[in-house]
Formats: sequence, C-alpha cells, structure tokens
Amino acid sequence: MEISKDKEVIQALGGSTKIAVLLGFKKQRVQNWTVRGIPAHVKLKYPHLFLNPNINKGSDSAA
Repeated sequence: MEISKDKEVIQALGGSTKIAVLLGFKKQRVQNWTVRGIPAHVKLKYPHLFLNPNINKGSDSAA
C-alpha cells in the first residue's frame, strides 16, 4: 500500500488523534504515518483497522 493510501485510511478512521487514543500511541507517532506510511507490523497487529478492504468505501464517493 502506498503512503497516500495510508493517509486516506488514517483520515477515514477519524484522523491521527483518534487513532492515537484508540491504540494508546502518541499523536505524533500516528501523524508521522501520514508521511512515512503505516508500519507493516502495526498493520498486522491491527488488521481490522488498517487492512480492512471496506475502510475507504465511503470516502470514494466524495472524491
């Protein structure tokens, strides 16, 4: 998955702050993922969030 897709996933899930609170990470760590991409080990640990094929279904119609 390319970085722009990771950024879209983060936005679709409610943004960096919401994900950071949900996962117990610092906001800056999650914010860095919008630039560097979500690390593979994080995607594998939380597949229901980051590997869900339906996550961007709602945002596709807005584009």
